[in-house]
Amino acid sequence: MRWRGSRQSSNIEDRRGMRVSGMGGLGGGNGLLRLLPLAFRFLGFKGTLLAVIGLVGYGYFTGNLNNILGGFNLQSGPITTQQPVKQSAAEKELVQFISVVLADTEDTWHALFNAQGKQYQEPKLVLFRKAVKSGCGLGSAQMGPFYCSADNKVYIDLSFYDDLKNRYGAPGDFAQAYVIAHEIGHHVQTISGISSKVHHAKKSVGKVEANQLSVKQELQADCYAGIWAHHANRSRQILESGDIEEGLTAASAIGDDRLQKQAQGYVTPDSFTHGSSAQRVKWFKIGFEQGTLKACDTFSAKSL
Repeated sequence: MRWRGSRQSSNIEDRRGMRVSGMGGLGGGNGLLRLLPLAFRFLGFKGTLLAVIGLVGYGYFTGNLNNILGGFNLQSGPITTQQPVKQSAAEKELVQFISVVLADTEDTWHALFNAQGKQYQEPKLVLFRKAVKSGCGLGSAQMGPFYCSADNKVYIDLSFYDDLKNRYGAPGDFAQAYVIAHEIGHHVQTISGISSKVHHAKKSVGKVEANQLSVKQELQADCYAGIWAHHANRSRQILESGDIEEGLTAASAIGDDRLQKQAQGYVTPDSFTHGSSAQRVKWFKIGFEQGTLKACDTFSAKSL
């Protein structure tokens, strides 16, 4: 994929140096709070109260209050601490690549929205390691990349790309770009009102029907990823030989049927939420070949 030297997005939020720990509340932490029952036993109520006041005061004036409290959060919830970001040369280049791909999706969707007389609202892309606080709650690397409609941000732990290559057998830079473009597709659905309609529709149907709606939403995001590839290549000639095959391999690798087969040895179609490998490949190809939003109407399609 041709990307070096291209514009990088300013919408990257680097939280790789932030560490999320503790769940807050009275049960959280490993410091002073866990010692309270023992202190009360030996010092009594007044003695314990004086000891707590003294330690909290010491922690406040020395800047070690959080360590003394052992992760206690007065506002309740995970605590985030900032650490220096250490990265290899390869990871630094990967961050640059992601920034370029994000910028390219911005250029593509701005043009498509402008053609409809609308304005595209750019999302943020958050880089994190292991865990992250989002508008949709606490996210983890195990979840894989995700989009949060509550804060209009895409979240990704770069270790996912190692899994994509080594665990799912989908290497290559365009496979990585496809993942980003798919999550941006969810952003397009959100600002277009599609996600809200799906959310409300799910409330009035059973679990199987709700899963089917999720599949249609995910397949449309795959199709939108194809739209991005179509227009980005037509306008900026980003594709090299084998790139589309990389994208199709990635789409196939994370199909529900393939993942279920690997995890449990059998497939349960009624529990699909993202679509089968064949479906994901099909809709990415439709988006890439036709390049129109109309072609990506998975909700009206007679057959997925």
